[in-house]
Amino acid sequence: MGRTLVESLWPRGGWGRAAQYVRHRLRRLPDSPERIARGIAAGVFTTFTPFYGFHFFIAALISWGMRGNILASLLATFFGNPLTYVPIGVISLQTGHFLLGSRPPDHGPQSIPLMQKFLNAGQELWFNLKAPFTGNVPHWDGLKLFYDDVFFPYLVGGLVPGILAGTVAYFFSLPLIAAYQKRRAASIARKSAARLAAQERAQADASVEQDKLRLERARDKALSTAKATAGVAKAAANKAAGLKKGSDPI
Repeated sequence: MGRTLVESLWPRGGWGRAAQYVRHRLRRLPDSPERIARGIAAGVFTTFTPFYGFHFFIAALISWGMRGNILASLLATFFGNPLTYVPIGVISLQTGHFLLGSRPPDHGPQSIPLMQKFLNAGQELWFNLKAPFTGNVPHWDGLKLFYDDVFFPYLVGGLVPGILAGTVAYFFSLPLIAAYQKRRAASIARKSAARLAAQERAQADASVEQDKLRLERARDKALSTAKATAGVAKAAANKAAGLKKGSDPI
């Protein structure tokens, strides 16, 4: 369990290798560059929303609405990871409070970290949902405070940087994917041409070998026929000589 948690925060090969894998998968998706780029934009935008745990579903829904590649949107949600969630959250919250004209929570030494606030809200929500079945009394004051101070400002403030980041991701990825697909198509065409040429050479070599085999068989047949004809002629000659010898007067 601990190892799984550690690897979710820091993959075995590091986030650099994970990013390379995501980039490799995005470039090799069997779709047009425009649809892939729209999917990437949807995935990047989704990481600026406060719906942690639902980014896959939201990215897929937005990508579907934008006629983008859904798998690309899912892969692009890895733009939000333990290394980027803190700056994304801070930017979104600050922007949201600025747009709403509200005062952001204090960030003193005793303040609760942003991710801890989300965890606490999730635990309190789960407690309240179980309350009717456990006999406990639900408390919504903490969730209301979380909604006012964090969730709603995060939701509003994430729109602006999310749209900007998604737009940048679209225009940055579109020419790269188009160039990669063009280069890959040319490479595949060269390999196909080389493979076809090799097959044609193999067929030509096989045809030459078959022609040689047919010629050898024809030559052997001709030699066999000539030998048979010579044998028949020799036998006929011997027979004629014997008859002649037998007919001579003594």
